[in-house]
Amino acid sequence: MEPTVLKIHYHNPALEKLTYIEGKGDWIDLRAAEDVVLKKGDYALISLGVSIRLPDGYEALIAPRSSTFQRFGILQANSLGVIDESYGKESSEDIWRFPALAWRDTEIHVNDRIAQFRILKHQPRIIFEETGEKTGEARGGFGSTGVN
Repeated sequence: MEPTVLKIHYHNPALEKLTYIEGKGDWIDLRAAEDVVLKKGDYALISLGVSIRLPDGYEALIAPRSSTFQRFGILQANSLGVIDESYGKESSEDIWRFPALAWRDTEIHVNDRIAQFRILKHQPRIIFEETGEKTGEARGGFGSTGVN
């Protein structure tokens, strides 16, 4: 598969450069680009220190790393961030950020790995076509998977 080139601008010269870690999945770690002190219940938009121009037809998904909750005591307030290709296309001021909600007192420092991202092609255009009543067997309703 041919690699995709992403144009990136780093807003903090101390920030470690993004790298693809071979053999560790295809998500790429994002680091805090600033020192942040949060008290329990505080909210902050933590700079990830990058502006990335995505190719047309692509979007990026930003999620916390699996250790972020435990190690840093923060949750990503919007659960999953979605950035489309128009963000950062015209301006390097469109800096990627992590909307953090602290569940305990914490400190985050420059280069702490707090998030991860991947890019995906946009889904195809969807047309919704109404159908008649469903007549198949029910599988148990929402939240029933794995229940004996």
